[in-house]
Amino acid sequence: MVDGPTTNAAVADALRKLAVVFADFEQRLEATPLIRKLTRGRFELADYHGFLINLRQQVKDGALWMSRAASNIGEDHLELRSTLMKHAVTEHRDFRLLEQDFVASGGRLEHILSARKNIGSEALSAWMFHEASKPNPFGLLGAMWIIEGLGSIKAKPWGLKVQERLGLPDDALRFLLYHGENDVGHMEEFREMLAMVLPDEATAERIVTTARVTARLYALQIEEIPA
Repeated sequence: MVDGPTTNAAVADALRKLAVVFADFEQRLEATPLIRKLTRGRFELADYHGFLINLRQQVKDGALWMSRAASNIGEDHLELRSTLMKHAVTEHRDFRLLEQDFVASGGRLEHILSARKNIGSEALSAWMFHEASKPNPFGLLGAMWIIEGLGSIKAKPWGLKVQERLGLPDDALRFLLYHGENDVGHMEEFREMLAMVLPDEATAERIVTTARVTARLYALQIEEIPA
């Protein structure tokens, strides 16, 4: 869809609503035991390992639900399908960075490989695949806003705080530091993806609703990490 006044207004309105959702999401994250320890200078190596172990589950599934979503987008939105497929290809090995960070920070590879999803990760994964399996699952743009936004806004500051507290080398923090830089570019692409499906009132509402649910479940995932 070519941008025009109506499309631009719809995109701007959706972004304003999504910004409110993200602000609430940040507050929820800051209230979780793990992130409170990080921001208050009480973060330990066991906390970092718990973070890596639990995040790996969600990251590994990320490229899979993106691929499924792309496969369910119809021919009227081939550009969006292509964009999601590119994202899936770009990110499908990111969980390996978490494994490498775990080992570089003193963990055993078999430990992170054998870990199970926590309750929040189970709920988040089920939700993502449920939404991705729908025809034209445009609502998942809201999920991407939450996840990519977290990477662009929080990943690098969190990584630097972990490094300051634990004295870890850069090669033990590659996932957080990499996403802190790379996800900024993804967020710039987000507006373009919104313009591909807006203006449409029902779609805009679904995008915001999906963002809200994803934010709640993502926060639950972090809340369930022992700290």
